[in-house]
Parts: sequence; structure tokens; C-alpha cells
Amino acid sequence: MSRVTEIRYVGYGVQDLASERQFYADAWGLVEVADKDGLVYFKTHGAAEHHVVRLREAGINHIDVIALSADTPADVDALHDKVIAAGCKVIHAPRDLDAPGGGYGFRFFTTDGLPFEISAGVAPGDSRTMARWEGMPVKISHIVLHSPDHKAMAAFFSDVLGFRVSDWLGDFMVFLRCNSAHHRIALLPGPPCLNHVAYDMLTLDCMMRGVSRLKKLGTDLRWGPGRHTAGNNTFSYFTTPNGFAVEYTSELDEVDFDTHEHQVHKPGPQVMDQWGIGTGGPQTMPKPVADPCLFQPTAV
Repeated sequence: MSRVTEIRYVGYGVQDLASERQFYADAWGLVEVADKDGLVYFKTHGAAEHHVVRLREAGINHIDVIALSADTPADVDALHDKVIAAGCKVIHAPRDLDAPGGGYGFRFFTTDGLPFEISAGVAPGDSRTMARWEGMPVKISHIVLHSPDHKAMAAFFSDVLGFRVSDWLGDFMVFLRCNSAHHRIALLPGPPCLNHVAYDMLTLDCMMRGVSRLKKLGTDLRWGPGRHTAGNNTFSYFTTPNGFAVEYTSELDEVDFDTHEHQVHKPGPQVMDQWGIGTGGPQTMPKPVADPCLFQPTAV
């Protein structure tokens, strides 16, 4: 069955491009790989994905695109047909992509209005073996979204895009996998918007070293460090200069894509954070507000 198999990148429109660009290069630990037609692209050190962040200057902060990967062009075509059958609005049909890295893909809006891309055949970028204490991201770990009907959206990701449910937190948060990682997408109730993007760190030590660097550069920790129950991953949350939430995480559980059976975790302080020692909490994170550019396709 054709399905999504990984996350590629997140594209942001930001009011202050210079500060966001400096944050990802100097504080967050990414590598700028291209600057083309007003678009700035960043990759991680440890993965071959051509880029994981795309920035451009815009009149209001919003999400331009959330890009996912499929294995082959035939899978892209099949997923395009399934997305249409599910009633989603297509931004553009499958075609050769002219972004750095190329590839073949299509874009669409979910029924909530958030823009997605699914592609295959994107040229890999450079990667290297990372070492303990570097404190820089290896790759995107997962993306958390809000939806007015998160259960229906979970069904869309499962039935149309091929994800599978890994866990529930009560009945209000669902964790979905598209490969052996416990989750690549998670969904919460709320207005349609991005909650945060998380980045895998090589080790817990790397996460803590990254936290140290950010604090020294003036980016305060919003929530953490801690360890969630669903996925068993560690976490530390921050916000970028333009107000987007980002996370360093490590030690996310690996599961069998085909056979893993989900659990329902009862919400509670020791479930949200098994350690219970971190600063802040969910209440300290940016409050969900509907993305201001729902159903508005970007030209790039």
C-alpha cells in the first residue's frame, strides 16, 4: 500500500526573516544549504534529507508547507488520488519540483486548511556521523498539530496517508507513526495550526548540551527538561524569535510498524513528564491560534 514514510521539512513564512535565520544557524544548530529567490533552506548535520526548514519573509507568521515523503513517484501518484477521494483541495498535482533537491510531488490542503506536500525522489544532502556532546539536531523527529476534529484528522492520516496509531493520551492526543519511530505526527484538539516541530538529538547528553547553548544565547527554556510517557522520549521546548515552538528530544521509542499495539495513557503530571523536575509545563507554551493563512497557497 502506498503511504507516507517520513517527514521532509517545514516551510515557514516569518515577519522577521533575519532573526529566524540567525536562530536556526547559530542557536538551534542547523546548516544553511541554499538561499534562492528569497527562500532560505537549512539541513541538519546527521541526516541526508536535503533540508528540514525553509524560511521566507512574509507579512504575517504562518505555515507555508509541511512536507512529507513517499518511497516512489508511483506512491506519490497513488496518494494524490487518495487525497482527492478524501475530499481535500489540491494545490497542485504531482509534478517535478523546482526547489533545491528537486523531486516529484504534489501539494494539498487538509480539510482543516493546513498545506502539505508529499514527494519522492528528492536528492539527498550531505550528512555525517555525529558524536556525543555536540548538542545539535540529527533530524526532525516529529510534528504536532491542532485540529478542530482531531479524531477525524487521525483517521485521515491513518486511512489516507497510511499512518498507524501508536498511543493515545486520554482521548485528546493521538500519536501516529509512519515508520519505526513511535510517532512522527501527533494531534491535539484546537484551532487548525502547528503546535511544534521536534528534532532528534543523538543522546540525552546532546539534548542537555543543546539546552545549555540556547540558554547562553538568550533563548529561555519554556518547558523541560523532562520525559514523556507516550514514546518515552525526553523533551525540552523553546520558541523561535518569530514565536514558533520547537523541541529538542532524544531516546524516542522504536516500535514495529506492522505489529505495535497502541495503549491509552491516563493523563496526569507524571504521564506528561515522568521525571517531574522540569520548569514550566503545557501552560507555558504558545496558545494555539488558527493559522492565519489557512487555504491560502503560497506561490513557492
